[in-house]
Amino acid sequence: MLNYIWLGLIGLAVILGGFTGKINAVSNAAVDSAVAAVTLAGTLLAVMTLWLGLMRLAEKAGLVNRLGLALKPILRWLFPEVPANHPAMGAIVMNMAANILGLNNAATPLGLRAMNELETLNRRPGVATNAMCMLLAINTSSVTLIPVTVIAVLAAAGAKNPTIIIGTSLAATAVAHAAAILSCKLLERSPWYRLRPLTEAADVTVLPDAVPVALAVEASVGEKVEEAEKRRDEVLPWVPGSRWILGGMAGLFIAMVLAAAFPEIIHQAPPPAMAAQAFVWRPVSALSLLMLPWLIFFFPLYAALRRIPVYEEFVEGGKEGFQVILRILPYIVGMLVATGMFRAAGGMDLITQCVSPVTNLFHFPPELVPLAMIRPFSGSASLPLLQDLVKTYGPDSMLAMMAGTLYGCSETTFYVIAVYFGSVGIRKTRHAIPAGLVADIVGPIASVIICRAVFS
Repeated sequence: MLNYIWLGLIGLAVILGGFTGKINAVSNAAVDSAVAAVTLAGTLLAVMTLWLGLMRLAEKAGLVNRLGLALKPILRWLFPEVPANHPAMGAIVMNMAANILGLNNAATPLGLRAMNELETLNRRPGVATNAMCMLLAINTSSVTLIPVTVIAVLAAAGAKNPTIIIGTSLAATAVAHAAAILSCKLLERSPWYRLRPLTEAADVTVLPDAVPVALAVEASVGEKVEEAEKRRDEVLPWVPGSRWILGGMAGLFIAMVLAAAFPEIIHQAPPPAMAAQAFVWRPVSALSLLMLPWLIFFFPLYAALRRIPVYEEFVEGGKEGFQVILRILPYIVGMLVATGMFRAAGGMDLITQCVSPVTNLFHFPPELVPLAMIRPFSGSASLPLLQDLVKTYGPDSMLAMMAGTLYGCSETTFYVIAVYFGSVGIRKTRHAIPAGLVADIVGPIASVIICRAVFS
């Protein structure tokens, strides 16, 4: 499907640009987008080197195994074909946690790591598995506790309470998240996207009693992985007093969260943004602020307590980032160039005009249509639209609340799909795009409904 979308975007951009006199803008957008893609890849490489190194420490220390076991019931329903203790589970857990806490710089490298681990279980190279599609659905509709970008935009515009959209964003993302997961589960069973059992031509192993080969292979792999992980975790030695050290660090972290959330207890005045927040949201904001540095500290500490050579393993894990970037760079360039050309040709404006009559029937504000249409394609292009809406209608207006909630509950679906699937060479995306688009449709609608219910 990506083949048709990519070709269609470029073809329509050239045709529209020729008829509207914007062909020069289309040409400039192609070059500018390619340069921006390479710049983005360089930034992503630096972040990936950091997080892949930390992920290797977590794996070597057995932390991934423990995380997988803790969330086994949920993950087994979402990813039934992935062994419970497989490294992919740990990366998926951390990717989900990073998305929830708004740590986007960490979420992408962890998601790419999860996708590469899922590829090791893929019996059909080039074809997305059900687990891969589910990972994409989760990332294109992930629940977000703190929409940091939107809060910053509202605060810069002088909003009385810039954090007021935290609750509505959380509710809207929860609705979009549920819709994406449900649609992914339904579509993977549909006749259009259902995977056929592997035959002798695809796998030389033939099992009796008509047992599907793929299920048998996954079961055997799962047992081996789980047994190996359990044995490794049991034989890893602990440094004497490790429990006391971890307990002390946990207590220190909780104390820092409380001090950041309620500075009054240490006789300090809270920052204006913190003072404007509701009592219940202060710890959440403090947690988001402290989580990133503490994760960077906790993984090496935990590994050191298991007698792992932390620096050596960190370096080895970081080396994987270069290989991943080399694989995904062409995909990033291709998708950003296509969307940039289409936007420069006026394609988004044309789509907005076409769908406006439909959105008016459902009382969806027409001012939000461009933001809802562009957000799945480009985060950098949708952010100026959000800023313009906030500036035009006021940071405390109903429309600004709706726009902020919409922006906070949606993701750049096509960019995420191109990068994640590009990292493992997936050509047949199956139901990943339809599931992501369901979230892109449900999210904006839920944003408008919830904001009207809360703020009216």
